[in-house]
Amino acid sequence: MSASADALQQDARFMALALALGRRGLGRTWPNPAVGAVIVNHGVIVGRGWTQVGGRPHAEIEALRRAGEAARGATLYVTLEPCSHYGKSPPCADAIVAAGLCRVVSALEDPNPEVAGAGHARLRAAGIAVEVGVGAEEARRDHAGHLRRMRDGRPHVILKLAVSADGKAGAPGRKPLSITGAAARDRVHLLRAQSDAIMVGIGTAIADDPMLTCRLPGMEKYSPVRIVLDSALRLPPASRLARSAREVPVSVIAGAEAPRAAEDALLKEGVTVLRAAQRDGRLDLGAVLELIAARGVTRLMVEGGPTLAAALLAADLIDEAMLFRSPKVVGSDGVDALDGLPLTALTQSPRLKCVISEPVGADTRFVYERR
Repeated sequence: MSASADALQQDARFMALALALGRRGLGRTWPNPAVGAVIVNHGVIVGRGWTQVGGRPHAEIEALRRAGEAARGATLYVTLEPCSHYGKSPPCADAIVAAGLCRVVSALEDPNPEVAGAGHARLRAAGIAVEVGVGAEEARRDHAGHLRRMRDGRPHVILKLAVSADGKAGAPGRKPLSITGAAARDRVHLLRAQSDAIMVGIGTAIADDPMLTCRLPGMEKYSPVRIVLDSALRLPPASRLARSAREVPVSVIAGAEAPRAAEDALLKEGVTVLRAAQRDGRLDLGAVLELIAARGVTRLMVEGGPTLAAALLAADLIDEAMLFRSPKVVGSDGVDALDGLPLTALTQSPRLKCVISEPVGADTRFVYERR
């Protein structure tokens, strides 16, 4: 293998480690992206870091702290462009220059208008060699929430669906039904832990009285913020969501005309009530997502049932769909997975491409991504 090919392989290997480290923060660093960083000196890893809970310290600062003097003359591998502006902490680019690194390998330029290439420019101006693009495809997937929020002003929307072999999501009469097995449910709880927030419609909230927390052993503290779309404020204050709002935050998004008395009852339980624009008597989903993004949410998981799933699909607001298909058959009188739409509207959508198909216990997991 040539020296250049060996160097490219080494860059790819260390960037893969940085990406894996960054994923440790998914769901816990918002509104900041979950970045990973690795510092390497003469082929030896001397520092590792990932964005800490709440978004600070940044990954680069953590890696520099661990590397100490060994960072001088080293290479930094980082999954997103180092920041160049003063926020709640000084710029990472300045810390990198001060530490004496000689090279930075960055997966992506940060679309944040406060950065947008300025971090890389500051490093180059200080005489540091900068390379951009190693691991870019995987980094775009890991940072999808940050990228979507910066570019489109909304979170990255991940729809989760559990469907029977005949495309049903519920029993006759909209009664709850356990469709998938334990292994699939564990995957769903992991996805919750990796999401900033989870959203359902009021129909699901009333029918299922769910908790929407992460219930994997030892990971309960990683439960996402819970959001209910409830235009008329029908969520009962005695519901499990409302009663647990002081332990795991709950936000209810209502229409402008929803009754103030209902809002006051929810506020007493610790629920946050937000108001969003409506269209044709329903909450405007675009306005809802903008409101959620304005509160810092970057990765939004949706478990909202057939009505909300169909509405998001019709509005072209689904960026990723995780579909768990069970071998069980519910029957023709079961509830369709997408209200008023065939399941093929998602599985054969020209806007979504299937990128993963794999067995999960007795079920099969399909992952679709926006083309």
